[in-house]
Amino acid sequence: MKPFTEKVITIIQNIPAGKVMTYGQIASLAGSPRGARQVVRILHSLSEKHDLPWHRVLNVKGEIGFKDFAQSNEQRLNLECEGVTFIGPYAIDLEKHKYNPLSHF
Repeated sequence: MKPFTEKVITIIQNIPAGKVMTYGQIASLAGSPRGARQVVRILHSLSEKHDLPWHRVLNVKGEIGFKDFAQSNEQRLNLECEGVTFIGPYAIDLEKHKYNPLSHF
């Protein structure tokens, strides 16, 4: 596994319940500020294998990125169960819920 992938997995595993991070934020912390799309691919292919809390990762606008209704609703329900509040059908207040780890991975 590539170091970037390992870092992304570690970062996502450490997002606490009730908090979210953006794809770009994770990519930057993992050492590739322009690697947001790679984070998407890692989540898509490795979430189940590594039991990642995929629902805690949103786009830069604080929105759920899924176009599929069932997946979007599943993500929203998972976040709401953790206390995340929504300001629109699929958008949250990033100022309130964004996780900012103090240490870099």
